[in-house]
Amino acid sequence: MDPFGRFLADLIPLFNDMPAWLAITITGLIAGTLLLVFMAVFALFAVYLERKVSAHMQDRLGPMEVGGWHGWAQTIADAVKLLAKEDLIPKNVDRILFKAAPMLVFGATTAAFGALPFSADLIPADMNIGLLYILAVSSLVVIGILMAGWSSNNKWSLYGAMRAAAQIVSYEIPIALSLLVAVVIVGSLNMSDLVRFQDGTIFDWIFLKYYGLGFIAFIIYFVASLAEVNRTPFDLPEAESELVAGFHTEYSGMRFAMFFLAEYANMFLVAAIATSVFLGGWLPPFPVLDFIPGAVWFVGKSLFLVFIQMWLRWTLPRLRVDQLMYTCWKVLTPFSFAVLMIVATLIII
Repeated sequence: MDPFGRFLADLIPLFNDMPAWLAITITGLIAGTLLLVFMAVFALFAVYLERKVSAHMQDRLGPMEVGGWHGWAQTIADAVKLLAKEDLIPKNVDRILFKAAPMLVFGATTAAFGALPFSADLIPADMNIGLLYILAVSSLVVIGILMAGWSSNNKWSLYGAMRAAAQIVSYEIPIALSLLVAVVIVGSLNMSDLVRFQDGTIFDWIFLKYYGLGFIAFIIYFVASLAEVNRTPFDLPEAESELVAGFHTEYSGMRFAMFFLAEYANMFLVAAIATSVFLGGWLPPFPVLDFIPGAVWFVGKSLFLVFIQMWLRWTLPRLRVDQLMYTCWKVLTPFSFAVLMIVATLIII
């Protein structure tokens, strides 16, 4: 059991004498607070990492002056500056939708984090339909993006929102089909069951299963997930050279920070799903490495995939809209459907 798991086990007796509703409320508040803290810390780290990755890929240094080692406090200073800015609301916006949009985007992302299995003893909500829950809740993000674009009364925001809606809704199909490959293999939608099925060595992880079909499903998922979180080369909803800033052009201050935080949190979310479903989750590649806590393996694998996302951003050019849809409907969707049918046939045989 991980140290954090032992800590939780010691806390459980404290809730035995409480009313059920109070114990559930306190537990939910603790879990929600921990997830919010994790998302905030990760966003700060991811912004700093992206600046450094992009700088070194372009033979630059990146932030160096603010803070100690390699300017580590630059992102913290930028966050404080952003939160201190005035929260402006343009004159002719739909104020209710304008204010609700960032809260919906941020809330949906936070809710999806609740079903991630960080380790065997650290699963905020261990549901038997955990994967379906994550896909359903994270789909609410597109509603918030549409609300932001429509309510801003800005043509650039509306263009970005419509692009985002078409892109996210389209790429949810290859994402779901590629994840169904793992579900068919394991026979469960429970996130912890998907991880435990891969117990053993790295060769038992799903991305190396079924004669390379698991690897193809993993690649399809990873490419489609880039479009799901608006990362290059699929960043058309936020294309600075075309749409200023896309659906959040009119936002500032705390509301812009909520969009910004949700974007980086979504990067970790899609990487964590790939880690759980295809890369063994909290499990080490070889049993001799069991002494390293499972949460370290889980976060480490997810951060590696986040690094790949950043790497691709500073390597590949942006696709055109027609190329974006072609990639989804004529490449990823047929391949993911074919892989799913072949794996299902092999299991039946």
